[in-house]
Amino acid sequence: MNTTSAFTAFALEPFPEIKEGASITQAINDVLAEQGQTLRDGDIVVVASKPVSVAEGRHVSLDTITPSQEALELSARTGKPAEIVQLILDESTSHFVAGDRGPIIAQHRLGYQLTSAGVDRAEPGGAWLLPADPDASARRLRDELAAATGICLAVVIADSDGRADRRGATVISIGAAGIAPLRVSEAPSGKRQEETFTDMITAAAGIILGQRGRGAPVVVLRGIAFQAGDEGVGAMLHHRP
Repeated sequence: MNTTSAFTAFALEPFPEIKEGASITQAINDVLAEQGQTLRDGDIVVVASKPVSVAEGRHVSLDTITPSQEALELSARTGKPAEIVQLILDESTSHFVAGDRGPIIAQHRLGYQLTSAGVDRAEPGGAWLLPADPDASARRLRDELAAATGICLAVVIADSDGRADRRGATVISIGAAGIAPLRVSEAPSGKRQEETFTDMITAAAGIILGQRGRGAPVVVLRGIAFQAGDEGVGAMLHHRP
């Protein structure tokens, strides 16, 4: 197992607001230049899912959504707008309500278990869906950054998520490229344990990424030992499409 004794992390900020069709790679390179920073071999670039969804045009107007009876009933129970609930149902294969009034925990059709199936409300009158294929998005971004810089790096796409058993939100990985999603640790006794390594990476970056309003959607982690790989986060899911 590759071991890490220490690492550094820094945010790319101020980061520009990403518009549909914009190049996240160009934005990253521009901010790095403004900071006087350069990417190095072995860096891990962690990108929040929201700018990826925006760049890929994953916006839905709520006035195009007709809620079903199930969505109306879930809306009344949880207080979420019925159109948002319908999108959650459309994006998932199953769901349950944690607590009396939520959150709605859904099995996304891509295989992730996420709060609200990763649907993020956008004002006014819209919502953002997850990237259509987060692992492919990560590979594309990794390839573009590698081509622009000539270095070997990894990209992880992070999504904000709540857990069914506790209050508050955390971050998890939903896409990865250039880094194996699982790491195997072995105790002196010989016991082996698979670790969800890209989630650990995302958690480390999440301290800087923060949640809504933080304005720092990209973090660079440096000095972390990892095994290269393009299996993606999908490779460690129990339920894949």
